[in-house]
Amino acid sequence: MKCDNCNKPATVHLTEIKHGKKVERHLCEQCANTSEGLPVQGHTPINELLTNFVMAHSGLQKETGTSCEQCGITWAEFRQNGLLGCENDYQLFEKDLTPLLQRAHEGGTHHLGKVPARRGSSGVPLRKRADVNKLRKELARAVEAEDYERAAKLRDQIRQAEES
Repeated sequence: MKCDNCNKPATVHLTEIKHGKKVERHLCEQCANTSEGLPVQGHTPINELLTNFVMAHSGLQKETGTSCEQCGITWAEFRQNGLLGCENDYQLFEKDLTPLLQRAHEGGTHHLGKVPARRGSSGVPLRKRADVNKLRKELARAVEAEDYERAAKLRDQIRQAEES
C-alpha cells in the first residue's frame, strides 16, 4: 500500500471516525511524523526487542542501580552487552558474576590454565604431572596446617596417581 501523500510505502495506517463515517489514511513514517505530528519510531531489530522483553520479565535486571564509579556500567548493561567496562567491575559484581562463571566453566571460578595432553621427556603425560604437583602442594599446605587426615588422603591420591 502506498502513502496517501507521497506514494512511498505506507507503514502507518490510521482509521478515524469523522462525522459518523470511517476514514482510512495510509502514510509513510515521514509523512505521519510531519503532517500528522505522530511520533513514529523507527523499526527496532527483533533481537533488541527480545532482549528487552526477556530482561524485563525474567528478573535478570538488578533492582539496585549499582554502577561502577570508574566506567559507569550497571549490571543490566553487562547482562545486555556481555562486556564489563573495567577491571573494577569484577569486584563490584562478584556476587552476581560467580554463578555465571561457574555455569560457563564447569564449576570453576578461577583460571587454572591449560596443560597440553602430550607426553613430557619422562614419558608421563604433562597433565598427569601437573595434577600430581598440585596434589603435592595441597599436601604441603595440609601438613603445615596440621590437618593430618587430609594429608593422609592426599598422600594416598599421589601414590595412586603415580602408580597408574
